Amino acid sequence: MNEKISVRQICFILFAYNAATKMLLFPTFAAEAAGNALIFPILFDLAVQTAVVWSVAYLSSRTDKTLFALLEDNLGKVAARVIYALLGLWFLLSAVVPVNEQQLLVHDAFYDTMPSLWIFMPFFVFAVYAGVKSLTNVGRCADLCFPIFLFCTLSFMVMAVEGADFTALLPVLKGPFNKVAGLGVSSLYRFSESTFLLIFMGHYKYGKGDAAKMTLSYAAGGIAAVAFITLFYCVYGPLAPTRSFALSSISVFFPSISYVGRIDLYLLYAFDIVALFATVLNIQAFVHCMCKVFSRDCRIIYSLAACAALIAVTFAVNNNFITLQKAAAGWFWIPALAFAYILPPLAWILRRKR
Repeated sequence: MNEKISVRQICFILFAYNAATKMLLFPTFAAEAAGNALIFPILFDLAVQTAVVWSVAYLSSRTDKTLFALLEDNLGKVAARVIYALLGLWFLLSAVVPVNEQQLLVHDAFYDTMPSLWIFMPFFVFAVYAGVKSLTNVGRCADLCFPIFLFCTLSFMVMAVEGADFTALLPVLKGPFNKVAGLGVSSLYRFSESTFLLIFMGHYKYGKGDAAKMTLSYAAGGIAAVAFITLFYCVYGPLAPTRSFALSSISVFFPSISYVGRIDLYLLYAFDIVALFATVLNIQAFVHCMCKVFSRDCRIIYSLAACAALIAVTFAVNNNFITLQKAAAGWFWIPALAFAYILPPLAWILRRKR
């Protein structure tokens, strides 16, 4: 029972967590990489990943086994453990950029002056605690985060429309094609939610039409992120790459702020709760994989190991976040292509009956 999750909760994850992780630093880097054509490579990545999400969701209608059970039945226990170990490492790698962005958001938006790096260390205490929780707890957190995400995102967009100039998107697709294509490739690792569905396989009861529900939830969350990024660019235009965080900048021209102050910061605090749970989901997925690899439910050990590795990376890249972002854009698409775009469709070739 501790590893059960409902389709409703998976839909909330695919909608809210999917969009939340793309609304931190990604709008700024996308604006720098592709200018006013930033929408098109993002939509391309979203469309391809949506198709992959559908393939995993529909596979669940053909078997009630977990991915580990399918691998074990077809390839043997050793091969299944190796694949899950690699998948776990992918989740750990996927957590590097979101953790770094969380640190920068805390430092940039919550403090007037640059605080010590130790201020961010309580995040890892929470991450260790969250890492030991089951998939059932993951679903309950999604139930909590979904309404928060909806309220905050809609509020940000309503405040941003007042200062948006949609002519900033013109002329359409007149920039260099290599920059547009480059953003599409470098952003692949940000569209990798199909790997979470691989972990959820066999842990929820599939009903008629659930594949469509999950696919549409993912697509809707991606469209929400695209709409937010579009508004951000329309507010700042060519100056968008100079704004560190879209969330803390998108609503500064809202008229009421001149009278009542930065009420948008309260929304930012609430939104960060969703981004926080979306970030630690990678650690929870890593712990889940390690439990399968070692056939031991030593969650606290796996969670501590994951957070220790992320702490080391956090200190290593402190004050070098641009270097990390460029390295991620240059290389993370390779493992993302393997685990989030190739592995899910390959699961279809596994024999689903003994």
